Amino acid sequence: MAPEARIKVFLKNSATALCAGVVVLSMFSLGAEAARRHYRSHHRHLPQLPAAPPRALPYPQLPLPFEISGAQYLPLAWADVKGWSDDDHLAAYKTFRASCKTINAQTGAPEPKALESKALGGSLGEPCKVAKSLELGDDAKAKTFFEENFSPLRISRLGEPDGFVTGYYEPVLEGSRTQTDVYNVPVYRRPSNLFVRGYNQASVSLPNKGPVYRKIGRRKLVPYYDRGEIEDGKIAGRGLELAWLKDPTDLLFAQIQGSARIRFEDGTTLRLNYDSYNGYPYTAVGRILIERGIIPREEMSMQKIREWMTQNPDGAKELRRANRAYVFFREVNLSDKDEAVGAQGIPLTAGRSIAVDKSLHVYGTPFFIEGELPIESERARTPFHRLMIAQDTGSAIIGPARADLYFGTGADAGRVSGRLRHPMHFVMLVPKGLDPSARAAKLPVPDPRPSEKIAKLFPQTDPVKPVAPAAAVAQGKGDTVAVADPIPLPVPRPVIEPTPEPRRPAKNRPHRQQ
Repeated sequence: MAPEARIKVFLKNSATALCAGVVVLSMFSLGAEAARRHYRSHHRHLPQLPAAPPRALPYPQLPLPFEISGAQYLPLAWADVKGWSDDDHLAAYKTFRASCKTINAQTGAPEPKALESKALGGSLGEPCKVAKSLELGDDAKAKTFFEENFSPLRISRLGEPDGFVTGYYEPVLEGSRTQTDVYNVPVYRRPSNLFVRGYNQASVSLPNKGPVYRKIGRRKLVPYYDRGEIEDGKIAGRGLELAWLKDPTDLLFAQIQGSARIRFEDGTTLRLNYDSYNGYPYTAVGRILIERGIIPREEMSMQKIREWMTQNPDGAKELRRANRAYVFFREVNLSDKDEAVGAQGIPLTAGRSIAVDKSLHVYGTPFFIEGELPIESERARTPFHRLMIAQDTGSAIIGPARADLYFGTGADAGRVSGRLRHPMHFVMLVPKGLDPSARAAKLPVPDPRPSEKIAKLFPQTDPVKPVAPAAAVAQGKGDTVAVADPIPLPVPRPVIEPTPEPRRPAKNRPHRQQ
């Protein structure tokens, strides 16, 4: 057959098929319309059912009963808190009441902005009201007080089983009120040209995080001098010297601890507390020595650092300057009988006060810390189960289960605190009014995850929020859970299980770490 003839036959057959298709579709449409009319005529008495409201996807955001950023937690029974019955609860109660003086003074006032974003908020006000009227002198009654007013909650960093602790103390140093050939290391107060946005020169204890500037003239701001520049005399001769020390290593350690007692030759004592810093992040000198292979990690302590710096004065100068952060002090009116003052504004209690991350926790919060620490000696593993009260902070103290334990004043306290870098169990005591178990029970349960088959047939995506990855890690576990095509996940609840963190200075102090 000629090509032209084949084309004519093909077009004729196609036209015939197209006409047949149109007829079939028309018949189907007419049949469907007839069926609808028939249904309406025979079911007019049936009520019109409202359409089901569309399901919000992903699962709608709901306020959680208790939430700490980056944390996982597990409600416990008191019987499950290891070592709880063996502690001196009366000592912890007295320390807690000291914190309550500050908390009770705020009762009735609007909740400060600093507390609005924190899990506990102002909830410590209730147990503090109870403690205000209880002059307890019995350990059993003190234990009952905590059990009746708090719920234990094991807490750790997300994905980790334990918390992490270090120690700090208040050093006692020999010094002079005037510069001499022996005492020639200045201890500076805050310079007048140091500027932090949002604060004025009269502000007490400026922040230990964030940028710090040096004013030039009336308007120009530049970063403040770093440690090397200050040691080279950039602010010398301006009447900023509070005292003079023998050794720059003494000053470095006082800055790391955030407070110091300086004893003069006439027997008098000058008490110093952290006041401000120069805006540079703290660099741990101990970490540098470990990275350089000078001191093994397992042997690291403040004593080891001091020994190395004494034996290597040139290396010590370079090591100090690797930490560009520099702390300025203020004189505080305390007697020799008083402990150092923490960031909460009250004297600390040796063995009961801790520094915590103030961006997550509220001062006055009790934490039961349990594990083993080298208290007696470097190699000893002394059981440690003690209720501690959050009364201080530091820029090196970061995370939900991270604490610096305050051990008091002097060389002995320095030796103990200097060798602490250990994982420990943390149990946070939450006021009964915020019991996460009771409050979480009122939250609706998210819809069950669809099967893999349904998820493929009906993929659900949210146009605004990102979808879940193809594989997700089970909360609190190390298992990998295979997920079908990307589908939105329900809002995760806080993981309920234990965690730690690195370490940094306490007491509004920008440093404190080897």
